[in-house]
Amino acid sequence: MPLAGKSGICAAGAATAIAACLLASPSALAQSEGGAVYLERPKVTKVECLRACASRDRAQPGSTLRVRGKALSGVDAMIFHGANGRGDDARAKVRAGSGTRLNVKVPAGASTGPVSVQTEDDQSSARTKPVAILPAPPPEPNPDLTPVPGLRQAGAPRLETGTSRTKAYVGARRAVTFSYRVSDGQPARVRVELVRASDASVVRTWTPTTAEGAVQTLSWNGKVGRGQAPRGRYSFRLTVDAADGARAQSSQVGDSTRDAFDLYDHVFPIRGRHDYGGAGARFGTGRAGHSHQGQDIFARCGTRMVAARGGLVKFSGYHAAAGNYMVIDGGTSGFDYAYMHMTAPSPFRKGDRVYTGQEIGTVGESGNARGCHLHYELWGDPGWYTGGRPVDPFPALRAWDSWS
Repeated sequence: MPLAGKSGICAAGAATAIAACLLASPSALAQSEGGAVYLERPKVTKVECLRACASRDRAQPGSTLRVRGKALSGVDAMIFHGANGRGDDARAKVRAGSGTRLNVKVPAGASTGPVSVQTEDDQSSARTKPVAILPAPPPEPNPDLTPVPGLRQAGAPRLETGTSRTKAYVGARRAVTFSYRVSDGQPARVRVELVRASDASVVRTWTPTTAEGAVQTLSWNGKVGRGQAPRGRYSFRLTVDAADGARAQSSQVGDSTRDAFDLYDHVFPIRGRHDYGGAGARFGTGRAGHSHQGQDIFARCGTRMVAARGGLVKFSGYHAAAGNYMVIDGGTSGFDYAYMHMTAPSPFRKGDRVYTGQEIGTVGESGNARGCHLHYELWGDPGWYTGGRPVDPFPALRAWDSWS
């Protein structure tokens, strides 16, 4: 019969085996073959910034953290939980360490908040106290073609590159565009890689045919295959080989500053001054015969309102309680988004496509509303009144508000 405890499980088929199991060390049991297995939960006791710190007691993206604790040998990832629910979580692979110590590099997109570690078999430590992380500065704008500072071997072509924007949104109508020009030699091979800064992985590759001296462009919409790319910092890297093999690159491997941009999955829906009201505006508060299923955001009537995430219009019309309202099916986001009490009926109708950040109406007080505000609802799959359930949108809204 198995014996279970807070830190693991030890199983054996006889009393003597159980006694031996209890006396064995966790490491020995983890390496043993047969029915006895002990899985000790990792524990973090201290986190400190070791290298490339923003200051003595603050880290920043790219800093190396020293983590101390217990049962850390099986840890393969650290989760940076931020302060706004899962919307600002960041994950980093962990460098090899010992059972009591390991190092981890702070990924791009990590923000101040507690951290936890996770093992290969998905055991997680408790969250620590908040770790101070100074946000990374925004990418340097580079909208026009400029000569690159990267590697250039003798005889290789000269490169110029530019990137249209430093902030991009999944589902927006305007994608981020990378431009380049190759001169001083006809290229034999051209490769453009899209690199994710958090782990330096290549998430997409283009191999376009390129003519010497011509300005070439390519665009990316924030998706990888049918799914969306994770929120974070990305950069374009151009590699050009001449016929004799001489190579030029737009940036060094690991450099996420050249032709870089930040990708976000949502934009805050109200484009003007606003506040979140008092306790009565929150999700779950009591209403006559029901509970509040969204978050109220107050702003002056007529304040411009945009789609937090693009998708297909699911409903658009008027309701005595909701007033002028619309619901957008976010597709791959896994959510439906409801906007209520708009000043006037939305010009969009069921089946229309809406893009992230596209104007959908203005803040109003139509229907059963007291004061000008947006009643905002967020519904999980399969959607708004089609089998899904409303979730508290406040943490997500706070995260979107912080970057848009």
